[in-house]
Amino acid sequence: MKVLIINGSPRVNGNTTIAVNELVKTFNQEGVESEVVQIGNKAIRGCIGCYSCAENKKCVFDDEVNQLAPKFEAADGLVVATPVYYASPNGTVLSFLDRLFMSCKFDKTMKVGAGIAVARRGGCSASFDALNKYFTICGMPIASSQYWNSVHGSGKGEAEQDGEGLQTMRTLGKNMAFLMKSIALGKEKYGLPEKEPWQPTNFIR
Repeated sequence: MKVLIINGSPRVNGNTTIAVNELVKTFNQEGVESEVVQIGNKAIRGCIGCYSCAENKKCVFDDEVNQLAPKFEAADGLVVATPVYYASPNGTVLSFLDRLFMSCKFDKTMKVGAGIAVARRGGCSASFDALNKYFTICGMPIASSQYWNSVHGSGKGEAEQDGEGLQTMRTLGKNMAFLMKSIALGKEKYGLPEKEPWQPTNFIR
């Protein structure tokens, strides 16, 4: 089992890292390999809707999105952790995910997804909801925890004091490991669910 973890914070070793590290420790205990990539301090531009990825199978902008796409394809799960900006994931995270999910044409069915939001106070649940939409549009089950996946802290290192938040990360790690292992067994015995041909329906004709 392998998980790709995206750290969307621009701050190295900040509160988002504390949340991610708690998850990594749990994955290690569960025998799950993980790789953390920090993108929040990168210049990642937004999608321009050119649809060249439909033909080229990669994004027209050759940056971290194209670099991480093969790792996403090889992984059994994807975790996206973001700081909260204006009750939403930060712009870099949203730009990265828009382009990653649009340009990656491989089947993502039954890869497990999990979003994590880190904030001083408010906006975690709204950010958590925004992240989950990327997973649910493409057949990725969402790993749950004992609470919404959030950790609180303002100044650097304050997330260490959020005992419930860190416990939520540990529970998430255990549940995600269990879910990925269970899906692997299910795929081996039953295969992936059969898919119907896509029936696109536009509301303005």
